[in-house]
Amino acid sequence: MFDYSQVCVVLVNTSHPGNIGATARAMKNMGLSKLTLVQPEDFPSGVAVGRAVSAVDILDNARVVSSLQEAVADCGLVIGASARSRKIPWPMVNPEQCAQKAVGEASINKVALVFGREDAGLNNEELQQCHFHVQIPTDANYSSLNLSAAVMVVCYELRKAVLALESQPLVEEDEFWDQEKANGEQVEHFYVHLEQVMTAIKFHDPKNPRQLMQRMRRLFSRIRIDVMEMNILRGILSNIEFRLENEKKLQAQLRNRETMDK
Repeated sequence: MFDYSQVCVVLVNTSHPGNIGATARAMKNMGLSKLTLVQPEDFPSGVAVGRAVSAVDILDNARVVSSLQEAVADCGLVIGASARSRKIPWPMVNPEQCAQKAVGEASINKVALVFGREDAGLNNEELQQCHFHVQIPTDANYSSLNLSAAVMVVCYELRKAVLALESQPLVEEDEFWDQEKANGEQVEHFYVHLEQVMTAIKFHDPKNPRQLMQRMRRLFSRIRIDVMEMNILRGILSNIEFRLENEKKLQAQLRNRETMDK
């Protein structure tokens, strides 16, 4: 039996409360109940309640947070909706593929389906926190899609994938894996650590980044690091920092000796 509570819909900086209510209704139609709101402009709202109809319970239990990083901190798979291509290509899926990945992952990890602002979608920094981008193939002559309609499309595909799974179970790679995937919080700490070390060894210049961290994020998102692999990588970074510190101490001692000899 599929556990829909493992999948969370995340709305980022929603400006119109009616879209929050309509999203709650779309979610309940398709069996989902977990809604997280990142800095909504107007919530709680009577407009949202009116649009939710019989899905007010989803609004009542919605989690409101201050950042996308906080929203996906405990999620092992994050998929963000993107209506356009980016300067740095990211692994892209269509709604059906998005649903298959979410359903396959939900048995072992929490999954976040992330949707951005009505007028501008998700920004580049937010999209870089996603393992995959999902793009709904709308008509080129009118590609603008209402936020709650986009949520409905993805949730409907997820519902279809669940029904298909129940009729013909799929064998996923993770069923044979020995470690769970690193969650969003662990991955973000790793990226901070990685940038610190690359800066320390002068491989990375924060003043002239040249998209280095974006490409590193894309690399590790594509690999999908597990917890043990994450510990190994963090251990390597810590060892580099330790040796850099020892080298600094040694250089300082040599300078002191030279000063004393003079």
